[in-house]
Amino acid sequence: MSAGDAPVRVPDRITNAHGERLAFDFVPGAATRRDLVVLGHGLTSDKDRPWSEGLSLALAAEGIASVRIAFSGNGASEGAFTDSSISKEVEDLGSVLEAFSGWRTSYVGHSMGGAVGLLRAVHDERIQNLVSLAAVTHAAGFVRRMFSHLEIGEPLLDKPGCPLGRTLWDDLVGWGSLVGRASEVSVPWLVVHGTADDVVPAFHSKDLARAAPDTCELSLLEGVDHSFTGDGVARMVERVV
Repeated sequence: MSAGDAPVRVPDRITNAHGERLAFDFVPGAATRRDLVVLGHGLTSDKDRPWSEGLSLALAAEGIASVRIAFSGNGASEGAFTDSSISKEVEDLGSVLEAFSGWRTSYVGHSMGGAVGLLRAVHDERIQNLVSLAAVTHAAGFVRRMFSHLEIGEPLLDKPGCPLGRTLWDDLVGWGSLVGRASEVSVPWLVVHGTADDVVPAFHSKDLARAAPDTCELSLLEGVDHSFTGDGVARMVERVV
């Protein structure tokens, strides 16, 4: 076994730049491999979802380790949900990559977590492969379409613990569209989207693929919704693995 294949460290604790502890679940792969896939969730979500748990298990079966993270303010992670934003979660992801220094790292992000991965990957060479699942691409259009009927402080998606915050609204509007950043992604990039997604329509991913034809491969899953429910998980997992 060469030094480059020696086992690498799994951290006991991850904290972000604000000192907030980030909850995570590590699923080991082959003992002699240092390939790691970081899985990031979407808005109002958490690290434990059928799509992410299914993907972790499938990666482990191939000898690839994975870590499912909860961004700050979500799930069991510290921080306030009202401080959640794409910008803050890009920072959170950087803290995760730092904690897993020494691994060959890929990132898979779902929905808003997909936007986070794109923005991190354009300037962080530690992400060597990128996967975007039903990623929010037109951020300003997304927040206005989904939440313009809400007042600040009202729950998002009928989740009382996830109130709409001014930080989230302003950050999404401020990012506008991420299509212009797509051409800056230089690593192999898979974009997966269900054609029946009524939360983030599939044209978000189609626009990414058109903007980055040299690095981005688009995979549309016919009849699959935003959360990859039913057989959508198995179809997505097969494509990503």
